[in-house]
Amino acid sequence: MTQVSSTRDPLDLLIEWARAGQPCALATVTSTWGSSPRPAGSMMAVCANGRIEGSVSGGCVEGAVVEEAGRIMATGHPATLSYGVSSDDAWAVGLACGGLLDVYVVAVRTPTHPQGTLDLTILETVAEKRRARVPVIVATDLATGTSRLLYQTDATPGDGATPDLDTRLAARAREVFETGRSLRLEDGAGQALWFLHLIPMPPRMLIVGAVHIAQVLAPMAQTTGFSVTVIDPRTQLATAERFPGITLETDWPDETLARLGVDNQTAIVTLTHDAKLDDPTLQYALNGDAFYIGALGSRKTQASRVERLHAAGFSAGQIARIHGPVGLAIGAVGAAEIALSILAEIVAVRHNKPLGRISGWT
Repeated sequence: MTQVSSTRDPLDLLIEWARAGQPCALATVTSTWGSSPRPAGSMMAVCANGRIEGSVSGGCVEGAVVEEAGRIMATGHPATLSYGVSSDDAWAVGLACGGLLDVYVVAVRTPTHPQGTLDLTILETVAEKRRARVPVIVATDLATGTSRLLYQTDATPGDGATPDLDTRLAARAREVFETGRSLRLEDGAGQALWFLHLIPMPPRMLIVGAVHIAQVLAPMAQTTGFSVTVIDPRTQLATAERFPGITLETDWPDETLARLGVDNQTAIVTLTHDAKLDDPTLQYALNGDAFYIGALGSRKTQASRVERLHAAGFSAGQIARIHGPVGLAIGAVGAAEIALSILAEIVAVRHNKPLGRISGWT
């Protein structure tokens, strides 16, 4: 029986299975047309013992992919699987308006299962880079299943054996890094040659202020896939008892941000109402790449905050990046609903779907 889990990362679990000596395979969406619930780059890990993790279609083709993965684990030969659903049948299988998708399945190569073509060391390096929040592309030769890693600093990826192809790989890799979307590299006849899979860094939320709202917001954000850290030098507030399972930092916020680094997959929220903590946080954040910066407070509090930032030399354009007062206008009352409004706004901004704003929390 196939055992489905929804609580682990497919890549991490695939590595765990491979290290334990289990035959396993990785299925990745490489292209979609029409309506598809999972974009290119979506992953599903498949183990020979029947366990799977992740999704390539939202449920409509997973069974067929698992069956093919079993054959690929046995033979070691990777394959592109193509699936299409008509508009009449789409609703029943999860494709709202009909669609097509290609799924590439490759077996993992380990000392105990040398027939695979995706080397375990590649996966381990990718996992290490992701933990370090270093963007990386896994470029897979779709004919052979072999892969190489590409980084933003790579001007001419590869070993130069096929300079024309390597030049095209470099150009498309730059496009992938710039757009944040995985894609296929095809030849002039439309034949897929490579899949450039940008491994997503987990979105991260840095919450400044170990206050009551943070106690609700932090675990809520975790359930939606954010890696969460709560920052507050007030050690009587930043305790494991108040924030079970949440990473805590008790250095000053700007020092912590400098140490952790701020990338374009980071959201920063200040909840302290204390300028000594909020202002250094916002000043550091405005000089970084965070996709979201939010600050709790009334409109009066926000106006005072803007004046201080202007005095510190920040332009109106820079200050406009701050979502303040923080959160969506859903009429929230109490810590739980305020946390919900904040998380909803962060998700909307992350997906470029800005919605209404709140009237100001006091």
